[in-house]
Amino acid sequence: MSQQINPQADGGADTDPYDPTASSLADTVQDEVMAELLSIRGSIDNFDATLVYLLAERFKATQRVGHLKAVHSLPPSDPGREKAQIERLRRLAHEAHLDPEFAEKFMNFIISEVIRHHNTISATHAESGN
Repeated sequence: MSQQINPQADGGADTDPYDPTASSLADTVQDEVMAELLSIRGSIDNFDATLVYLLAERFKATQRVGHLKAVHSLPPSDPGREKAQIERLRRLAHEAHLDPEFAEKFMNFIISEVIRHHNTISATHAESGN
């Protein structure tokens, strides 16, 4: 089975209710099939954890952009940048054999969250009078 990422390296993993072996299929498939399924799912769990941490880092960077925009009275949205990013990610998705439509939907969701954060940062900055 794949090695699992443990984001709670401080020993707090015992408090995590997630059970990587949970499955409604356990009693319906052969043990060998279940073992392979759990192994593959272990890899998926690692990918999911990595995605969460990557998104967290991405949003930390976009928060910095939001503060910079607020300080300099720049608009929360930059349609030219957003369009270019979506086009770029569609190309990357195609190259990676990922559905470009999915990549665009995903990126549009991220962009809408970033703009929401930037609006909040801008409003907070305006309220503080800085």
